[in-house]
Amino acid sequence: MAVRDAGGQGRGSRVPGPTVPVYVISVAAELTGLHPQTLRQYDRAGLVSPGRTGGGGRRYSLRDIELLREVAELTGAGIGLEGVRRILELEHQVAALRARNQELRGQVAELQAALESTLVTLRERRPNLPALRSQGSIGRFGELR
Repeated sequence: MAVRDAGGQGRGSRVPGPTVPVYVISVAAELTGLHPQTLRQYDRAGLVSPGRTGGGGRRYSLRDIELLREVAELTGAGIGLEGVRRILELEHQVAALRARNQELRGQVAELQAALESTLVTLRERRPNLPALRSQGSIGRFGELR
């Protein structure tokens, strides 16, 4: 099995990672079913940002190809380029929020486990302490209700 480096390319492997820009515009056009001029238009509109060669030629990654297919699907459904841009931004925001939500859920689970562990330790050390109210609210002057 090939080991991948930070750029997504494997040593001893010829398969590029999903973010490595390797496909010229004609190949990207063929893979997406779009005209090369359409790919240039999407690039100018900022919908996809392919890598560039030293001479300025566009190079598309597998991730770029997937994005181009999504853009083609949306425009094929009658959505304008500005609408497509907004949809892509919102999808990116949703993905980021889902990742953050998952991260926060993990933190909550860790904190709950730490709290339970602390409570068990306190009960073992001080078995005569009164039980804590689990569903109380604190009033204006700090008293539990």
